[in-house]
Amino acid sequence: PGVVGVMTIASDAYPDPTQFDPKSGHYDPKSSKDDPRWLLVDVDFDRKLERVITLKELKAHPGLKDFRLNMRGNRLSIFPVSKKHWNIVLGLEKAQGGSD
Repeated sequence: PGVVGVMTIASDAYPDPTQFDPKSGHYDPKSSKDDPRWLLVDVDFDRKLERVITLKELKAHPGLKDFRLNMRGNRLSIFPVSKKHWNIVLGLEKAQGGSD
């Protein structure tokens, strides 16, 4: 796992319709249309990074110790990224990195 590209959020969050479909692999019987458990957003592709920035690199960088992705219990998902963290991640794109 790692950062491979840049995207822009293109919509507000809305209920993921697959959670309501029993034929879907993402069906969630505990979810309801009145109280959905899963939300999604539409995204626009901006660009592919010049190289993969690995999760190992992100976890090893001292400036990213409080980066949400590096915190225990977080998933690889969509979450806000501070300007400080964003600048570090983009800086890693140009740095010599190792592969996992």
